Amino acid sequence: MSGHLKFSIADGIAKIVLDRPERKNAFTFEMIDAWIDALQRCRTDDAVKVVLVTGTGDAFCSGGDIVEMGERLDHTPEQRKSELFQRIERIPLALEDLDKPVIAVVNGVATGAGMDMALMCDIRYAAQSARFAETYVKVGLVPGAGGAHYLPRLVGVSKALELFLTGDFVDAQEALRLGLVNKVFPDGTLMQQAESIARRMAQAPPLTLRMTKRAIYQGMRNDLRTNLDLISSHYAVITSTQQHQDLVRAFIAARDKKPTG
Repeated sequence: MSGHLKFSIADGIAKIVLDRPERKNAFTFEMIDAWIDALQRCRTDDAVKVVLVTGTGDAFCSGGDIVEMGERLDHTPEQRKSELFQRIERIPLALEDLDKPVIAVVNGVATGAGMDMALMCDIRYAAQSARFAETYVKVGLVPGAGGAHYLPRLVGVSKALELFLTGDFVDAQEALRLGLVNKVFPDGTLMQQAESIARRMAQAPPLTLRMTKRAIYQGMRNDLRTNLDLISSHYAVITSTQQHQDLVRAFIAARDKKPTG
């Protein structure tokens, strides 16, 4: 792992922590490579049930390192496309392949590609002090990390264009209103609250978590008949598992023990 990215697994929860607070957790290519390695580990390690992504200090992520970007200004268009497609854009592709819940814990500012990294997670919880902005326009860039795909699907085309073309900041409460985040928590309890929710998810049958996530994302690309056919197949598999059958029997036994009248 990169010295600026921490990865750990405990009690079914994996944590990916961007750890470069002196630069607002702006990522380097080295951090991106470590991020990919962490996501691949999450995908294949059965000990991982839920993934949390957060930052150190008062920032979630301020996007790509502008200083590092300045060192590549003389690169050819082919090189610039490769650095994006072969490096940074591997993150959303890896997340698409990961059928376990991924929660962005937005502890502070999230700008540019840093905001996009939050958007590509399945669920977002934000600190009261969190702020979001698509700041690409301020350095003459297009949204290259995946934001042009995710943002309009969350807030609609018109609002997405406004955010991209102005670079304006959105505070946590406005982000909640727009649907950019699921919940807002006080700064001091954000991680505690996010971990509590993650633990509840991690206690669910793993196959139920994974099949539900797959059904939702696959369903967004399918018609109704295909979706119903897909979910009935998932249902058939799930109902044949020992864990499902044990939970049903436990539920019935608990109900039968309740006093009546």
